[in-house]
Amino acid sequence: MVERHARPFSFSHTCITITEMADIIDKKALEHLAELARLKLTLQEETKLLKDLQNILAHFDSLKGLDTSNVAPLTGGTMLQNSFREDEERESTNAGKGVENFPENQQGFLKVPKVFEH
Repeated sequence: MVERHARPFSFSHTCITITEMADIIDKKALEHLAELARLKLTLQEETKLLKDLQNILAHFDSLKGLDTSNVAPLTGGTMLQNSFREDEERESTNAGKGVENFPENQQGFLKVPKVFEH
């Protein structure tokens, strides 16, 4: 949870207050994201990526200043509708294909590292 002063932003049961979105990402947060994505970043890559992400978030901050009071809400962006096909039984599928190309597999399933700790 990030605590700052300025405008509050609530999401579900969490409440954070931030001054600028670019303040959300710092070196510690970037290292955490890189770890989650299993990325090994050099110091140069880390510095460039941190600057790029801060610039992207700063751009979104600048959009907050736009007056959108006369803009109709966008509810879908298109007039197209989904067309669904009927479910039907198939003779064969490609289930199990590509398992042999995965680094680790067990009994036809892909074996991945734990994501959640107990």
